[in-house]
Amino acid sequence: MEPITRKEKKFNRWINVVSILVPIVVALMFGVKIPNVEPLYFLPPIYASINGLTAVILIVAVWAIKNGRQELHQRLMTICIALSLVFLLLYIAYHMTSDSTSFGGEGVIKYVYYFILVSHIILSIGIIPLVLKTYARAYLKKYDEHRALARLTFPVWLYVAITGVVVYIMISPYYAYP
Repeated sequence: MEPITRKEKKFNRWINVVSILVPIVVALMFGVKIPNVEPLYFLPPIYASINGLTAVILIVAVWAIKNGRQELHQRLMTICIALSLVFLLLYIAYHMTSDSTSFGGEGVIKYVYYFILVSHIILSIGIIPLVLKTYARAYLKKYDEHRALARLTFPVWLYVAITGVVVYIMISPYYAYP
C-alpha cells in the first residue's frame, strides 16, 4: 500500500468534516420553518424520482466499469453525486416549508415502513463518507483501494436510493395537500 499523500490527507480531512456537518445541518434544518412561504408540496415526488434515477445510474455505472468503460463510469458516478446533492437540497427545502407527514398505515405494514425508514436514514448518513472516500480514491488514482471500497459503497448507496423511493411510495397517500 502506498503511503498517504498530503493531498489524500487533505481530502480525508474534508470528507470527515462534510460527513459530520451534513447530517447535523440537515437535522437542524428540520427545526427551521421559513415563515410566510407556500409549502413546497410538489417536491417529494421529484426528489423520490431523483433517488430512483440515482439507483438506475448506479447500476449502469457498475455495468460500465465491468465492461471497461472507465470514462463513462466516472461520468455516471459524478452524476450520481450531483443528483444526491440536488436531492439533499430539495429535501431540505421541502422540510423547511412543510410539516412532516406521519405514516398512517397500521399493523405489520407500519413496522415494515419504520424498518425501511430507519435503515434508510441511518445508511443515508453512513453513505456520505463512503461515497466521498470511494470517489477520492479514484480521483487519486488509487484504483485498488477504490475498487475495494466500492464493493461496500455500491450496495449501501443502491439500498439508500431504492429505499428512498419505497419510503415515498409508502407515505405518499398520507401527504396533506391543500
